[in-house]
Amino acid sequence: MIEGSPWHDPRELVRVAEVKGNMLKVSIITAVLNNFKTLECCIISVLSQLYRNIEHIIIDGGSSDGTLDVIKEYKEEISYWVSEQDNGIYDAMNKGIRAATGDVIGILNSDDVYTDEFVIENIVKCLSEDNVPTCYGDLVYVDQNDPSKIVRVWKSCDFSKEKFKRGWMPPHPTFFVKKHVYEQYGVFNLDFPLAADYELMLRFLYKYNVSTAYVPKVLVKMRTGGTCRPGFLNTPKNVIENYKAWKINELNPNPVTFLLKPLSKAFQYINRR
Repeated sequence: MIEGSPWHDPRELVRVAEVKGNMLKVSIITAVLNNFKTLECCIISVLSQLYRNIEHIIIDGGSSDGTLDVIKEYKEEISYWVSEQDNGIYDAMNKGIRAATGDVIGILNSDDVYTDEFVIENIVKCLSEDNVPTCYGDLVYVDQNDPSKIVRVWKSCDFSKEKFKRGWMPPHPTFFVKKHVYEQYGVFNLDFPLAADYELMLRFLYKYNVSTAYVPKVLVKMRTGGTCRPGFLNTPKNVIENYKAWKINELNPNPVTFLLKPLSKAFQYINRR
């Protein structure tokens, strides 16, 4: 364990489930750059999952702080990792997708954690029982220094295409996708440095009608202030990219779509509990 970690060592946990040949394999991809302070919590969050057929892939952008020390501490538990310069977080995610050998792919940012040890088990259950290639759930933003303090609640809902026109989108860290969907419809578009996740989900769910299901549970705790969070000053750029996402996919949004999208975030602060 890295000195000073407040977490137990998951390698000491009693494993209550065994990998079975017919279980879906889940690849979890974490992109990181100079984030040694919270990466260990992210890794332990994955290792603590009771669903056992998981591979964790870490794509490091060439960190110069203690990030590599954390990765090497857990190298026996990490399925694949690489440290090299890239063209941003979405490029790193694309590298992880291409390296993944799982049936299902999820993205977990280096400063985020799963809410409990049943998250991946619930995801696989949803994908199997609903017979869908994608699914998503709810997310909470927590204080950067105190993950027990909820700052904002992103409660999603059942999917319909029309909700995209009202500014809706699923929380991307809760969005799990079978690998064949990426192979068929593409990965993150690097022309969208702020909104590649929005463009990808719009492309999958709206343009190509990839079916999905909603898991009505909080799946991820996301720390505020992370390196991939757009922030208030980037809001105009984010709106422009959102508009571009519709146009590049030859789709026609409502005129109010791009006003409603940032407005929905305000209600996430009001409705937090």
